[in-house]
Amino acid sequence: MIPVAEALSRVLSAFSPLPAELVALPDALGRVTAEDIHARLSQPPASMSAMDGYAVRAEDVAQAPAILRQVGEVQAGSAFDGRIGPGETVRIFTGAPLPDGADSVVIQEDTEAEGNRITVLQAGVRHRHVRFAGIDFQAGQIGVPAGKLLTARDVGLAAAMNVPWIRVHRRPRIAILATGNEVVLPGDPVGSNQIVSSNAFALSALVTAFGGVPFNLGVAFDTPESLAELTAGAWNADLLVTSGGASAGEYDLVRSVLGDRGMDLDFYKIAMRPGKPLMFGRLGDVPVLGLPGNPVSSYVCSVLFLRPALLRMQGLDPTETRLKARLGVPVKQNDQREDYMRATLSRSPAGELIAQPFESQDSSLVSVLARADCLIVRPPFAPAASKDDIVEILPLTGGSFSL
Repeated sequence: MIPVAEALSRVLSAFSPLPAELVALPDALGRVTAEDIHARLSQPPASMSAMDGYAVRAEDVAQAPAILRQVGEVQAGSAFDGRIGPGETVRIFTGAPLPDGADSVVIQEDTEAEGNRITVLQAGVRHRHVRFAGIDFQAGQIGVPAGKLLTARDVGLAAAMNVPWIRVHRRPRIAILATGNEVVLPGDPVGSNQIVSSNAFALSALVTAFGGVPFNLGVAFDTPESLAELTAGAWNADLLVTSGGASAGEYDLVRSVLGDRGMDLDFYKIAMRPGKPLMFGRLGDVPVLGLPGNPVSSYVCSVLFLRPALLRMQGLDPTETRLKARLGVPVKQNDQREDYMRATLSRSPAGELIAQPFESQDSSLVSVLARADCLIVRPPFAPAASKDDIVEILPLTGGSFSL
C-alpha cells in the first residue's frame, strides 16, 4: 500500500491542461479560460454623468445660489453638440456623456428651473457626480485572467468588454464503467441477489459538477469478454473510470483483463479507509482509475483522486480545500491507513464548526454518505481524540459539491 499523498501525486502527474477551444459567450459559464481576456474598449468610453441633473462648470457654482442659462439637453446614448461656456448649463441624465467644457454635475434636487433659467441652490465642486472615462476598465486591459473558472459575473464583464467569444480549455471526457454480475440499472427489476448501480450515476454527476463530460459505458459482467468489449468504448476518453472489480476476489477481473489488453499499472492499493483497493494505470493513451465497488469507497476515492484530475485537465488548481473543526464526540486511535470519516457539520454558539461523525462508518451505507457534510481526515496512527479536539475536515458541500 502507498500513502494517499503519493498516490495523488502519481495520478496528477499523468494529466495536464487540455487543449483550448473557442466558445460563444452564452456558453462560457463554468468553463475555464485558456488565455487572458482583454477589453476591446474602455468603460465608460467617455466621462459620464452619474446622476440626473445639470452639467456645469464648477467655477460657475462655487457659490450658491448661482443662476445659469440652460443651452441644451443630453441623454444616455446621445451627445451634446457644442461646448458649455461661462454661465451656461446643459440638462443631463444618468449615463449621458459630459459635454465639453463641463467638469461637474449638480443633481436636479439642488436646483430650481424656470424655463431656461436654472438656479443652483447648493455650491458645487469639480468632478462631483462624474464617472470618468475608463474608470471601470480600459481598452487592452486584462479583465479575466487565464486559468479562471468563469462565473456569471465574469460572463457579464466579458460582455461589457465587447468580447463575444472566449477561448477555454476543452471539457474532460470521462468514460465510466460499472462492473459486476450483481449490478442492475435503476428502474430494472431487482433480484434478491442483486444491487442497483448507484456508483456510475454518482460518478457521472460528480464529473458533470466539476466541469467534465461523462459518458457511461454501461455495466460489464464479470467475464473477460464483457469487460474487454465495454472498455474498448473508452478509446477516445481523457480518462477511464471503473467501479468495482479491482480487488483480489476471484471474480474481480478488471485489473487482469486490462492488464491482458496492455495496461501499464502504476499502483494498486492505497493506505486509506475507505478505498484501499484503488488502482491507477494507463491503457494505451488513456489513463485508467479503478475505484472500489463499495459506494462510499467509490465516492470518497473520486473526491480525492478524480476531482483533482478533472481540475488539472481544465487548467485549475487541484489542491483540495481543508478546514478545521472541533470533534462532536471522541474518536479512537487510528491504524496505519488514513481514515476519512463521514460526518455532519454544525456551528457552536461561538461560531466554530463542529464535526459529528456518524456512528456507523460502513462503506456500503449510501444514505449516510448522502447526509454527510464533510470527511474527517484522520492521519495514519493518529492518537485517540477527545470531544472538542481540533480535527481537519474535507468539505462535501458548497461550491460544485452542492450541484
